[in-house]
Amino acid sequence: MNQSAPDQPAGASASSRAGAGAARSAADRAADGAARGAADGAARGAADRAADGAGGESNATVLLALAANLGVGLLKLVAGLLSGSGALLSEAAHSVGDSSTEVLLLTALRRSDRPADRVHPFGYGKERYFWSLLAAVTILVSGAAFSIFQGVHTLLSGHEGTGRLWINYPVLAVAFVLEAISFRQALGQARGAARRGRRSVRAYIRNPEDPTVKSVVLEDSAALVGLVIAAGGVGLHQLTGKEAFDGAASVLIGVLLVGVAFALAQTCKELLIGRQADLALVRAISQRLEEQPEIIDVVDLLTMMVGTGRILLCTRVDFVDTYSVAEVESACVRIDGQLRDEFDALDEIFIQPVPRTDAGLRERVLHRYGRVLAEEEPASGEERERP
Repeated sequence: MNQSAPDQPAGASASSRAGAGAARSAADRAADGAARGAADGAARGAADRAADGAGGESNATVLLALAANLGVGLLKLVAGLLSGSGALLSEAAHSVGDSSTEVLLLTALRRSDRPADRVHPFGYGKERYFWSLLAAVTILVSGAAFSIFQGVHTLLSGHEGTGRLWINYPVLAVAFVLEAISFRQALGQARGAARRGRRSVRAYIRNPEDPTVKSVVLEDSAALVGLVIAAGGVGLHQLTGKEAFDGAASVLIGVLLVGVAFALAQTCKELLIGRQADLALVRAISQRLEEQPEIIDVVDLLTMMVGTGRILLCTRVDFVDTYSVAEVESACVRIDGQLRDEFDALDEIFIQPVPRTDAGLRERVLHRYGRVLAEEEPASGEERERP
């Protein structure tokens, strides 16, 4: 009978040890998470500091492109008028269109940095997309349309040039050097942005967060290709005496500009409609949410670019049922702060508690992503309990 007395303290001691072990385990998980968050936060912090300088870098890129286009545009115009070359006149129109585009891009950079207010609570970041779209329209109207018109006019009219075609070659050479300098600056900025986002340069230019960078890269690329086409047209004209080559070069330059305009317009359209954030970032956010001790599972996760380097996050999560309303509120505030510390691009964060078994919500998630994000019932032994 005396054995029953020690049995109770022993059981209590075992229970205490189990509770202490669970507490230590929870503390260890929290410490590990904090360590990982600190490490990742430091790494992302460095990237974010680099990203903060991207705004000034974008201004420098656009200003350099504007200066180059104004200079070469004037040279092309003079050479085109003196030689009567339709290809050079088309290139002059190309430079005028690019210069107008750069002015619009500078407007985009300035207006998109305005802070949020009561009329636009998510800020003005999308203005950069709007003005970049207008830049695409400008390329299409002032550059492509005039080049195609000039080429067709040359092909149909059969107008003879002045014979001073040699003037075009030094102008084309100087223009190529200036455009190459501008292209190098834009490509360098694209490489830096791609490196910060852990993407290839091609992937970044295909789906950029900042359309102004893509605009300058595409414009300068088209300018370099257009100069080669113009040189070919002028050279063949001079060798054969047939002005049709000059007109054909003008048409090709126009077609090139049409392609650039539509590529840029497509990017701006996706950003204006509301594009998801980079998939790697979305996955990292989902992982951090699922590591939180209060959260059983992430049921839904939505992101949208609301500006360059600014992301709107809306997530629906299933909390541990034993938490009180006050504790869930406190957890939401803490998780919000942790996510902002680690992912500096997050602009606004909304966390909604939901049951993972809600059929309507699961159907919407399945329709949107092609799969559900949360298991309807946890596997045996995976039900998360309150630490």
